[in-house]
Amino acid sequence: MSDIFKEPDGATPLDPDEMEGLRFKHIQTRGQLDELEQANIQNGLKWLGKQKSPDVLSEGFVRELHKKLFGEVWIWAGTFRKTEKSIGIDPIQISIQLRQLLGDAAYWIENETYSAKELAARFHHKLVYIHLFPNGNGRHSRIMADAILTKILGEPPIDWAGGYQLEKINERRTQYITALRQADGHNFEPLMEFIEA
Repeated sequence: MSDIFKEPDGATPLDPDEMEGLRFKHIQTRGQLDELEQANIQNGLKWLGKQKSPDVLSEGFVRELHKKLFGEVWIWAGTFRKTEKSIGIDPIQISIQLRQLLGDAAYWIENETYSAKELAARFHHKLVYIHLFPNGNGRHSRIMADAILTKILGEPPIDWAGGYQLEKINERRTQYITALRQADGHNFEPLMEFIEA
């Protein structure tokens, strides 16, 4: 049996139907899948870098970014999940909650409700909490938060990884997952400490 189903702490397991969406049937290990996804993410980041004035706070952009980051690996990239997961809201609520978050972010920006980094951290947390897609939510939402910083606010991106790979089990990932769980309870201090580290 392959170890492709062995997810690191905080990662969302895929159901068999979602695994059928893998474009490369020869993949046998989580490491092989991570390499493929990382190469796809690099291509997605190149695409993002070429976008001059994207409508970052639109559902279309959110979906297109996920497709650019993961579409070379997963057939369902850019498509909202249809199944319940151990984290995330009811799939029926995804579009509604996403529209609300995008509206909130536009309001926060217009009214300077938070500092740029706190706005990005809060947006990131809520996007992970909603859990739009079957896979790649953490990576996608970190890149979305950075897109808000760089494309809308003219600020530098956050150094989420801090020299580590957040997809791998390590101290930085543990700190990240703990901070997200604290934010679930409306305590954003650990998440702010994480992004400032």
